Amino acid sequence: MVLFLTRTYFPDGTNGILVCDGTLVCYTIELPWQENQQRVSCIPEGNYFIVKRYSAKYRWHLEVVGVPNRRYILFHPANCALRELQGCIAPVTTLSGPGCGQQSVKAFQQLKQLTYPAIERGESVTLTIH
Repeated sequence: MVLFLTRTYFPDGTNGILVCDGTLVCYTIELPWQENQQRVSCIPEGNYFIVKRYSAKYRWHLEVVGVPNRRYILFHPANCALRELQGCIAPVTTLSGPGCGQQSVKAFQQLKQLTYPAIERGESVTLTIH
């Protein structure tokens, strides 16, 4: 399974459209591009693997692995990148401004419903960001 994330960059945040097999999965919000600096920047464009991960804070969620000089880049709910993200990607149902969106929990559930079955079947799930 391949997820394609097409980004639009703004000074205060990064907005994206996440698509699988030509179908919209959700929108995304991220921090602005700051040269891949940890905790203040979105990750570089490229190809990455996505795996299931568990933490006490986010329970079951998704992790983007293979990001140069970064770790623990997660997909998790958030509605404001500058206040709630440290380099991660938040799925949202609608975009409401640069790095801002709405109904993130709902969008995150949709993303998990799409990806978890593939991961559990042993399929590779990749993310292509451009």
